Amino acid sequence: MSRYDSRSADPGSYRDRRTDSGFGGGSSYRSSSSSSIKRDYEGASEVPQRKLDLDGLTPFEKNFYVESPSVAAMSESEVEEYRRRREITVEGKDVPKPVKAFQDVGFPDYVMQEIVKAGFTEPTPIQAQGWPMALRGRDLIGIAETGSGKTLAYLLPAIVHVNAQPFLAPGDGPIVLVLAPTRELAVQIQQEATKFGASSRIKNTCIYGGVPKGPQVRDLQKGVEVVIATPGRLIDMLESHHTNLRRVTYLVLDEADRMLDMGFEPQIRKIINQIRPDRQTLYWSATWPKEVEQLARQFLYNAYKVIIGSADLKANHAIRQHVEIVSENQKYNKLVKLLEDIMDGSRILIFMDTKKGCDQVTRQLRMDGWPALSIHGDKSQAERDWVLSEFKAGKSPIMTATDVAARGLDVKDVKYVINYDFPGSLEDYVHRIGRTGRAGAKGTAYTFFTVANARFAKELINILEEAGQKVSPELAAMGRGAPPPPGHGGFRDRGRGLGGGRSWN
Repeated sequence: MSRYDSRSADPGSYRDRRTDSGFGGGSSYRSSSSSSIKRDYEGASEVPQRKLDLDGLTPFEKNFYVESPSVAAMSESEVEEYRRRREITVEGKDVPKPVKAFQDVGFPDYVMQEIVKAGFTEPTPIQAQGWPMALRGRDLIGIAETGSGKTLAYLLPAIVHVNAQPFLAPGDGPIVLVLAPTRELAVQIQQEATKFGASSRIKNTCIYGGVPKGPQVRDLQKGVEVVIATPGRLIDMLESHHTNLRRVTYLVLDEADRMLDMGFEPQIRKIINQIRPDRQTLYWSATWPKEVEQLARQFLYNAYKVIIGSADLKANHAIRQHVEIVSENQKYNKLVKLLEDIMDGSRILIFMDTKKGCDQVTRQLRMDGWPALSIHGDKSQAERDWVLSEFKAGKSPIMTATDVAARGLDVKDVKYVINYDFPGSLEDYVHRIGRTGRAGAKGTAYTFFTVANARFAKELINILEEAGQKVSPELAAMGRGAPPPPGHGGFRDRGRGLGGGRSWN
């Protein structure tokens, strides 16, 4: 029996935690005393104006990392070379060395079994550097593109964290709270939490709007160690006293940039203010705009920062990007001609700006014989789940979507992404096309670009050039501020295909 599981627990505890191993027998990880926790915060580089009052709070364990001999043996030059090769940039005091293999992290056997079962061969860059940081119990800022493995970068340390805490008592809220911007992302995080937490009997629930509250309320009342939630529904549950955040000691904000884009900052503040100040907080973001940085400065203490790739906005190099200048009234015909060229049964994701446009284009496609379904925020959760399952199964290989599906949507084998409408920001462009080319696969993105989008031309050209993509003369001219081509600002129709079919290649 491990030292964690030998603690006194309420016999009516909601969780039947593993009693034979607990967290790896408690041998390879050390604990944090309350004095060291206090020291962390008193020595923080950016302590907020208010004084942290930790008096009366029950001490908890959050530092579990012991460097393996093979990692300890790495010289500084070897560490620098590894980070350079895997495009890892780090900031912060006393940054731990990255791990090269899963065995170096010291995860308990039951976590390692799940990793092996999942078929992973080596940690991704964000995991290699993020795991030692997270397991030390320090706050963490992680910036990495979608599809980089960041979900497991925070979930596996969360499992370790939960198994080091006392059992839940009746009326206790969660120990781990993960906030996500959309229902789809929250559900996907829950799937991973279930898969990797099952072996130590960690229970979780997913709290989001658009569905009946009853099942979610029952889960919360029974007691769950991990809650994955969208901010609005979580606040509803807190105000209705169906749960509380008194026991939250591990807080994750996934896709923090997207949550701010969607206007969730007041809700985020309201939630964080109900959580003890000495919690461990992890911010995950694909981009690092000033708004996210400002929020992080207020709520993170003495944080590590790890950036995978460049902090500058860039697209996944595994994605071929094609941009065509068109007029608004050309779009549908060009879409159909493009589908005729590329349709081979593969999954095709088409992004629109509006729900109305999404429904109109989907209706027209179906009338023209194309197997298309749509997903957006006005649809019920049941309908969204059904559409997503049909798309994932390949029964409806064409799915139109608003930006609700741009982030966090993890569908394997999306071969093509089409931006029917150009998004409202370059960040959203990168996230949209990032739905293809995931997990090392290749992908292709097609984008319709109109004169109304001209203000984005220069930055879009930078993204294309950084990824080694061709820039059409028309787009280059638009980037220089030249007037649009004669007529309507689009290419002349050059026959079959989108702008002639072969013009994408």
